[in-house]
Amino acid sequence: MATGRTARWYVLWALASLSLAGVLGDRLLDKTADRTVFLPGPMTHGHHSIELACGACHVEPFGGGPVLQEACMNCHGAELKRVDDSHPKSKFTDPRNADRVARLDAQHCVTCHVEHRLEITGPMGVTLPGDFCVTCHAKIGEERETHAGLGFDTCASGGCHNFHDNRALYEDFLLEHVGEPVLRPVPRLPARDFGSRWRTDHPKPPAIVPGHAGPAVVVKDWLETAHARAGVQCDDCHAAGNKPWSDALDHRACAGCHETQVEGFLASKHGMRLPQNLPPMTPALARLPMQTDAAPRELGCTSCHAAHRFDTRHAAAEACLGCHADSHSLAYKDSKHFGLWTAELAGDAPAETGLSCAGCHLPREREDTGDERRVHVAHNQNDFLRPNEKMIRPVCLHCHGLGFALDALADTDLVESNFQRLPAIHIESIDMALRRAEADRARRAGEIPTGRSH
Repeated sequence: MATGRTARWYVLWALASLSLAGVLGDRLLDKTADRTVFLPGPMTHGHHSIELACGACHVEPFGGGPVLQEACMNCHGAELKRVDDSHPKSKFTDPRNADRVARLDAQHCVTCHVEHRLEITGPMGVTLPGDFCVTCHAKIGEERETHAGLGFDTCASGGCHNFHDNRALYEDFLLEHVGEPVLRPVPRLPARDFGSRWRTDHPKPPAIVPGHAGPAVVVKDWLETAHARAGVQCDDCHAAGNKPWSDALDHRACAGCHETQVEGFLASKHGMRLPQNLPPMTPALARLPMQTDAAPRELGCTSCHAAHRFDTRHAAAEACLGCHADSHSLAYKDSKHFGLWTAELAGDAPAETGLSCAGCHLPREREDTGDERRVHVAHNQNDFLRPNEKMIRPVCLHCHGLGFALDALADTDLVESNFQRLPAIHIESIDMALRRAEADRARRAGEIPTGRSH
């Protein structure tokens, strides 16, 4: 009896295993099926939109730390090279720091940034305790009087230290901006300048394919654009490279002329699914609040730059608000920034003095090609989101003093309200730099004995 009962259990177990394997196999092979069942846990906010592209990180089935490190650098390597990193990898491969590496191995991204553990992951994707700086800087309070008594869980507070990007926070930079007013004498963004590579010949009649839908509207829209002024014809996009005419265009049609912008878009949250062969991003997949009617909208170049019009003014604000419904976005139209933006659009204020959504989140970048310098719009908003101090140099300092910018970005309620009042928080970074500089001056002059640094 026992043997027969055991045999039946084995049969049931085998059937259940085969059924489960069939269900999982079907989901694995069916590209339209829900594959989240294979995930060991939820992804961070930065990666959740590509959570089904496992191969983006796990480039080898059984690859360990070095393989994952290579995958991290494939996406984030260029950004890390651009920043003035105070913790480069070379610092941790230096034999003199072997004791510190034994406690915190910062040679690998996954030491701090671990996926599938959302319950212990902070907003920057960091899975280490907030006071991990003590690992290497335990004596900083003794070395600098300005840091005496400060808790190590405050190191990454607004206006203080970022592990990877301290470009706006170095002491010499802080001292350069002492005493700056809230508003600069001429607050203005850099003017976009696409350079001499763009054609400027007089537009010719567009090559419209017979039977093309709505040609009159299409031609009218096209004639009002920079494309028409630059001599870009219909077939330059719809039949590029002598290919057959196509109405269904995507970002690849734009990349022929706007390569830098397309690269930025594909690296951003808006476009990062496309390089992983996933369907385009939609607001329905976002974790931030979005407009309900925008949920199924697939994001591409023409999501913001409407086909044939390519109105950059619409793309800079209205296109953003057509999807985003978080409190910061919804408060924009009640802000002073929006008032400046509408004044510029109405012709009541000079060009580049208004501030749209894109003015902050897709700022102007200077590109030096060797032959010429161009100013274009960055299309990877990931570069400027977190920590928000990353926006200081490319955005805030065009209009505001550094001290005001540090205070404003550290005031989370002020950020939520889209800067509709003055900051209620004061960041002491500049004050600390001043006290340290004064102590150094006094020490050099012999006014105080050599000892602890400020």
